[in-house]
Amino acid sequence: MKTALIGYGEVGRILAEDLRVQGLEVSAFDLKLQRDATATPLREHAAAHGVRLVDGPVQAVAGAELVISAVTASQTVAVAQAAAAGLAPGAFFLDFNSASPGAKAQAAQMVNAAGGRYVEGAVMTSVPPYRIRVPLLLGGPEAAALEPLLNALGFAARVASHQLGVASATKMCRSIMIKGLEAMVIESFTTARHYGVEDAVIASLQETFPGIDWEKQGAYFFQRVIEHGRRRSEEVREVAQTVREAGLSPWSAAGTADRQAHMADLGDAGVFGTRGAPGFARSADWRVEADRLLADLQRNPT
Repeated sequence: MKTALIGYGEVGRILAEDLRVQGLEVSAFDLKLQRDATATPLREHAAAHGVRLVDGPVQAVAGAELVISAVTASQTVAVAQAAAAGLAPGAFFLDFNSASPGAKAQAAQMVNAAGGRYVEGAVMTSVPPYRIRVPLLLGGPEAAALEPLLNALGFAARVASHQLGVASATKMCRSIMIKGLEAMVIESFTTARHYGVEDAVIASLQETFPGIDWEKQGAYFFQRVIEHGRRRSEEVREVAQTVREAGLSPWSAAGTADRQAHMADLGDAGVFGTRGAPGFARSADWRVEADRLLADLQRNPT
């Protein structure tokens, strides 16, 4: 099965590696290939794993039987529109993106109108620990047809619903909690660090939720948000849109998106170290990153 990846970030590269191990032909496109500063590591990875990089989404999907869109949430519809122009008739278009049910419906309309077969995919936890076997919910009229093909390639996919939007809604509602918890931990722990009460706060949390190692969980949340805050903030803005589509005001989701985006801005500004350098967002102690955040607030008070 010839496969195309639109998006060659962390998720795209992991999928490419696991698909190439099986001998599949994989082509890929990413906007980062258009900038010298960000293209080099992608080209090195592609060369090491035998992935063919191309100049645009149309070139990537040409002749592909399976197209996987794994981009930032805000680009979900734009990528579907761009790729639709080059889709082979009957090609599956698996939308891996964390977008609202409304955005998925728009993307599906574009893909299906071009003769493709759109399937929404909701990734239900972090990809790196599971790699291609990350729990994946499928949705839409073509989901049942794609499920056995994906699982034969090593995916852990199951059909959530033949109705488009159900899988995405499940993912979005989960993200209100998961991404919100990340933001709350960063806000709570950093504030506690400022007042010198972090040990008491963690002890109280440990008593209330004894099944969670809050020291370890705090370090993990800081690491993931610093490194992937931009992508996470875009996802949570889609979460907020999902809440709006349900008729509610997304007070929690909107605040979470702002916190995630702020951490991404600080990461881009070098507050947490140079991206790619040893130690970047890899401290085993969340206090190191909280202290960096507090030091920046001293230099640049809001």
